[in-house]
Amino acid sequence: MFTTPRAAKVLALTALPLALALTACSSSSSDAGDGKASAKPAATKDPNAGLLTGTQLKKALAPASFFAKGFAVDPSGARDSGSTYAEPSTAPAATKPDCAKLDGTSWIAVTGVAGVSFAQNDYVNRDSSQDIAQEIDSYRGTTAASVLTDVERIAASCASFTDDQTHTKVKVTGAAASGLGDGAYTLTLTDSSWENGTTLIAARVGTNVVSVLSTDGHDNGAATARKLTEGIVAALRK
Repeated sequence: MFTTPRAAKVLALTALPLALALTACSSSSSDAGDGKASAKPAATKDPNAGLLTGTQLKKALAPASFFAKGFAVDPSGARDSGSTYAEPSTAPAATKPDCAKLDGTSWIAVTGVAGVSFAQNDYVNRDSSQDIAQEIDSYRGTTAASVLTDVERIAASCASFTDDQTHTKVKVTGAAASGLGDGAYTLTLTDSSWENGTTLIAARVGTNVVSVLSTDGHDNGAATARKLTEGIVAALRK
């Protein structure tokens, strides 16, 4: 801001009558110009307006009371993006996705699309080696819907892959899931060398994508994965 010196203000007041006369003349001539008012610069729209922060998403994750006795949170897998947003990023489109990423707690990364905020954690039963993971990612615009479409596409591309630890073949099947958010898709991973299979569910709630993983139970983790997804979807809609 330009500030007028005190002495200059006094002189301006002394010359006020003359200035008013000159202003009247000049205004009439200037108004006869193009007749247009000066345009104000348009305000820049915040691309993250309305999106939940990692701190807010964390509150929508299922609490410790949801998990059965014997399960405890893995501190190394509990993280969120806090109160800030990251720039969205998309990995270069690959002819074939890295299907082995499906066998990980943050499996939604197989799409190659990162959100601007997130929250996640992982509960493990050390006695049974069962695992339950939950994550929520927020995306700008219509990206969340695209991510869900990518999950379905990846299910078709990853009919099978090799387990990095057992070096055995993992079979992947997929199907749309009803009654979960604004759309959902389920993946089931099975391997003859595993004691139990794995269920993955991705569900969209507006601009958010919920992704869960479960090996809990004797149904490839399906019931627990569904119940967990339902709880997170309900929390996001509150």
